[in-house]
Amino acid sequence: MTVINTELSIDSLSDDKKVALPNFHIVIPARFASQRFPKKLLAMLGDKPVIQWVYELALKAGAESVVIATDHEEIKRLAARFGADVVMTRDDHENGTERLAEVATQKGWSANEIVVNVQGDEPFLPVTLIHDAVLALHNDHAADMATAACGIKNSDDFFNPNVVKVVCDQEQRALYFSRAPIPWDRDGFAKAKQTHPDMPVFRHIGLYVYRARLLAQYATMPVSPLEKWEKLEQLRLLHQGVKIQVALVSGLPPHGVDTPEDLEKLNRTLSAGFL
Repeated sequence: MTVINTELSIDSLSDDKKVALPNFHIVIPARFASQRFPKKLLAMLGDKPVIQWVYELALKAGAESVVIATDHEEIKRLAARFGADVVMTRDDHENGTERLAEVATQKGWSANEIVVNVQGDEPFLPVTLIHDAVLALHNDHAADMATAACGIKNSDDFFNPNVVKVVCDQEQRALYFSRAPIPWDRDGFAKAKQTHPDMPVFRHIGLYVYRARLLAQYATMPVSPLEKWEKLEQLRLLHQGVKIQVALVSGLPPHGVDTPEDLEKLNRTLSAGFL
């Protein structure tokens, strides 16, 4: 099994990406409640709580600042013990993007500053993925947001509604995200539901990078009809005409902590020395 390395120096970037990273901020939205796994960010992974793993990997990314954004005193107290910068936010936010927007306002970040949303339950998110998404946004001056995607390797994933797909234009900007299998091979799928090796089929990876000005606008955007049906937050932004740049990466990041079973699996892998 491959050891997961979350560290990256700028010199270790591939030749086409050996450029100076722009300044950026990382915000880690840290909800206390979770339907599938209550208090999961406080759960122990090895000798540290999950949220501490996430904070420490975020520090390795070279951000100008790393902030934990929470609405719960217990997370605040824990984060303070391991030296994190914590911002208390309102408890009525519907999602992490709204929480990021409040942090950006509290911090007084200017309109063009880049803000990365690193989920609090992703303890082994590769730093390379953060850099890829930051550079994708930095290099596309017409976009106010970036995310990531990787190729889909098998037909089961392509037809799985829990695997979100994305199609892009020639500028590598998102045209649409869907739980449905897109693009649809009209002639090929009529015979057999097998993807062709030449089909541009990409799986969305839920890492989001924003310009601060978009965060300021997001809270005023109404839920879009497409978002309502697909249950995909990013469709609200596409509906409003926001350009979303997509960084294509080589593979999926390690699975996060969604359930107690996920945590148990990661603990076994960690104790075996594979993380």
